Amino acid sequence: MSANPDHPRRSPATVVIVGAGPRATGLIERIAANAPELHGDGAPFELHLVDPHPPGGGRIWRPDQSPLLWMNSMAEDVTMFTDASVEREGPICPGPSLSEWAGRLREEGPPHALPPQLAAEAAALTGRSFATRRLQSAYLGWVYERSVAALPPGTTVHEHRDRAVRVTGPYDGRQQVWLEGRTAPLTADAVVLALGHLDAEPDAEQRALTAFAAEHGLVHLPPEFTADSDLNALRPGEPVLVRGLGLAFVDLMVLLTEGRGGRYERGPDGELVYRPSGREPVLYAGSRRGVPYHAKIGYSLSGERPPVPRFFGPAQVEELLSRPGRPDFRRDIWPLIAKELGFAHYHRLFTAHPERTAGPWSAFEEKYAACPPGSPELAALVAAAVPDPADRLDLDALDRPLTGLRFDDHEALQQELRGHIEADLARRHDPAHSPDLAVFLALLSVYGQLIRFGDIGGWWHGFFSFLASGPPGPRLEQLLALSRAGVVRFLGAETAVAADPLRGVFRASSASVPGHVVEARALVEARLPEPTVDRSRDTLLRSLHRDGAAATPAGLLAVSPADARILDRGGRPHPRRFALGPHTDARASGAFARPGTNAPAFRQNDATARALLRCLRDLSCRASLTA
Repeated sequence: MSANPDHPRRSPATVVIVGAGPRATGLIERIAANAPELHGDGAPFELHLVDPHPPGGGRIWRPDQSPLLWMNSMAEDVTMFTDASVEREGPICPGPSLSEWAGRLREEGPPHALPPQLAAEAAALTGRSFATRRLQSAYLGWVYERSVAALPPGTTVHEHRDRAVRVTGPYDGRQQVWLEGRTAPLTADAVVLALGHLDAEPDAEQRALTAFAAEHGLVHLPPEFTADSDLNALRPGEPVLVRGLGLAFVDLMVLLTEGRGGRYERGPDGELVYRPSGREPVLYAGSRRGVPYHAKIGYSLSGERPPVPRFFGPAQVEELLSRPGRPDFRRDIWPLIAKELGFAHYHRLFTAHPERTAGPWSAFEEKYAACPPGSPELAALVAAAVPDPADRLDLDALDRPLTGLRFDDHEALQQELRGHIEADLARRHDPAHSPDLAVFLALLSVYGQLIRFGDIGGWWHGFFSFLASGPPGPRLEQLLALSRAGVVRFLGAETAVAADPLRGVFRASSASVPGHVVEARALVEARLPEPTVDRSRDTLLRSLHRDGAAATPAGLLAVSPADARILDRGGRPHPRRFALGPHTDARASGAFARPGTNAPAFRQNDATARALLRCLRDLSCRASLTA
């Protein structure tokens, strides 16, 4: 875009956004939406985006990924646009979800820039489909272009396919953003970090495992984005130990099976069967829980939504934050979350499946509200009102389904895990278990409240992902087929891996099969690295911390919960530096979201965009006064 020639000459306000992925794209959309109110004088405005990857998708959602990799959300559950559910000061600017965007392409014809394979995928996409990541990349690219086009007339957007390595500048003066390999910096009135998921230096355990692998000629792949991993070192037919059964494991499973020429067929009884290519390794996979993430729920909610928040909403958060000292997650926050999740579960059970309850909802609700969280009175109330224990919400059992279970041999564990996955798939596609969907919606509500507490530790994020952010059902059906084919073998709960210097191998064991050990010459850590500032490989983030930016005890960049301004070690917000994303203590569950869920990322984007525009407006006014 070019500047407005009719506007009086004045140095343009300049913003540098480091990162050009979906979080940056969402921020630009909010800048465009809020600009008419907060930057409405037509003053010149320059926006610089710095990212070595294409804008829109950024690194994680870049288009040059395997077409075998899917999203883990249905197309109708993916949007980049605000709706009436989003708590924000700025205007609502509706836009299509991924499935609606694909529907428009079917009606209007795909743009010439969309490759034929993606155009065909878009044409076949339904709201219940799981799109490939490459199609999501195209959607994000379209959102980016639309958002840029909506910026105020006279705005100039510069894209820099570079890495930013440092930010310097006085506390209340113009900032310099230094790019790798360049001698002159970008000068900006304000800087926003929207860095997304970052690589990290290994911790002490990972360094020791890497050193052991190098000494003994083994393979060790540390935590990283699976699509970037060099999997060629994992040889056909050989055992590979895998720690992690979440989404990174699913990607690994896909790339080492279908990605190596294997295929799936339906047997005569309808059961999915895997036909190996012979190029697959044998994956011995385990984790702390020992089971894969729950499948995505495969039906829609009918009838009344759970009326949340009820027991963990703004009022309860305000009360906790008003107490002296920092709230303790397990003592102060988790009991309220558990009561909130239970409320959603039982509301749905009583209103949609009353035949499985004893008494009316109104009477139960009144007594439930009066019981202290986690109390014996609450447990007794539930036991009396819900006759079948299978209909009661047991969060501890959900979190650790293999706790206390021991198996005589490795094969008995395989049968148990296959039964567990089969039961999960059946349940997640059966509306008779619709309280599960109510709990999912309550989890989203809870996540939206928790961002106000900042860094609450890692347990909650793992629990949320396990219940609410699992793989598509078809992926778990494939996992079952791979298990039956012997390509995947489950290790069990509390999986432990050790280096054996005498035998020169890695050894894995678990609490599920006492005494059973698996040896292998390859170990894969199937998870993303922890987003800590001190071990991040991102030079800019590390230098920012070294120069005085605060970090939480867990190593996250500390930002103001109100508008994402970066805090210094004295708790003072920087007037010109902002940060959004998983490396901050205001991390949300994702840069895009399910429609109608008051997405935390959208709220943060709106607040940050408005703070940014006010900053530029104030600077513009000062420039006019001194001109």
